Amino acid sequence: MFRTFIAGVLLGAAAAGAALYFIPVVNQAREFSLITVIRNIGNEEVFHANIPTDRIMIGAPRQASPLPVGLDWPGNELFADTRAELFKLRNSKDVVVGVASHIAAGNEKGGLIEWVLHLPARGSVYVLMQPEMPQDGFRVGALRAGTQEFADLSGSVSETWVADMSGADDAPVGRIELRTRLVSSAVGQTE
Repeated sequence: MFRTFIAGVLLGAAAAGAALYFIPVVNQAREFSLITVIRNIGNEEVFHANIPTDRIMIGAPRQASPLPVGLDWPGNELFADTRAELFKLRNSKDVVVGVASHIAAGNEKGGLIEWVLHLPARGSVYVLMQPEMPQDGFRVGALRAGTQEFADLSGSVSETWVADMSGADDAPVGRIELRTRLVSSAVGQTE
């Protein structure tokens, strides 16, 4: 009796494994990374979020219509000059490849801007930027930390606003473009 039970469990596991192999339940396709190698600089990758279509959530004080509906921003004065947003993140082929969070905080003593780019199966990138926008229109920040394939990288990320000039009715207002320039932290180190 015990041998029949063990044989049934083994045959059932084999049949379930064969069924999952030949009839996949989930077909997760991963987008190829669109990375450009720039000589003497490192690897460059460009991401963007179309505004307002790719905005998932926005939190800010005294906002007339929060997204999502029902979101209540903390009433504490500590958060009076803070804004938090969550976006779909697209690659240069306009395909959604992840999510990005953006936090901007400022007061009379200064401020900061933080971006976290999360790319499933690749990892996350944490970038810290200064709140002042330079005259050339590009805000630049440094990669502070990364996970998975970004863990051993260093470099910079630039942010710029690109207005839509197509005039199409269904076109977004514009987009936030994030350009990463990353290189291995081991480059230039001698053993």
